[in-house]
Amino acid sequence: MSTRIRAWGLGLLGLVVLGVVWEVYKALGPAAGVELGGRVVLPRTSDRAMPHLWDIAGRLVEPALGRSGDPLWQVVGHACLFSLKIAAIGWFVGVVVGLALALLMQRFRLAESAVLPWVVLSQTVPLIAIAPLVRRWGSQVRIGSFAWDSQDSVAVIAAYLAFFPVAVGMLRGLKAPDATHLDLMRTYGTGWRTTLLRLRLPASVPYLLPALRLAAAAAVIGTVVAEVSIGLRGGIGRLVLEYAQAAGGDPAKPWAPIIGAIVVGLVAAGFVTLLGVFLKPYRRSEVAA
Repeated sequence: MSTRIRAWGLGLLGLVVLGVVWEVYKALGPAAGVELGGRVVLPRTSDRAMPHLWDIAGRLVEPALGRSGDPLWQVVGHACLFSLKIAAIGWFVGVVVGLALALLMQRFRLAESAVLPWVVLSQTVPLIAIAPLVRRWGSQVRIGSFAWDSQDSVAVIAAYLAFFPVAVGMLRGLKAPDATHLDLMRTYGTGWRTTLLRLRLPASVPYLLPALRLAAAAAVIGTVVAEVSIGLRGGIGRLVLEYAQAAGGDPAKPWAPIIGAIVVGLVAAGFVTLLGVFLKPYRRSEVAA
């Protein structure tokens, strides 16, 4: 219990320090920013480029448009829920695909040699380039009464980013058991399935949980970027793009969807942390993927 309280305390302290650094730099930094070699390496500190934190907080409770209507925090909240739903679908699909690939590669060495390089290579493709292609290909899908829409394309992009850490982390976890333990299972005459259930899967949990957290973060990033690339309305990604155009006359407004995107990422990571509570007997010490 004390460890958990300490972790929460350190997290809150980190937010406070970040806020203090923001305000100190705004007060002391040059209005035009800091340039090095013709490039801006530190941001400008004008009110238009870097508003005070209390101005951002105050803007959240004001109407999103004009002087009437829903407050800004409510509009951003709805957009966060919209994006979170799509990210959750993409995360789930990515986890299923990643687990399936990891099991396949662990079971057959030839499959690992053939599939793993392509798994790694898949993450080198620019996301902003493939998002419109996924939308175009998906629009041609017709299965009975099911019709592909832009939300499905965004979910596919989220799954595309989410499957990679799961596949790599789970594969490492499935190979984690000591050789002596594997030899003992062979001595008992157990098959691959029993060894998988009794030894390899429990041993993979310390590797799987960090991979799931990375997958959750990747799914959120993929959702936000895909919403911008595809032009899907209703999500936090599109809101970031729309509110950025109002930065000149309303400098605090564009920061609201950015904060919302951070909250979505924290909620996704928190869900994986909650999942780790149920897997606590198998966690031991976690290993980064």
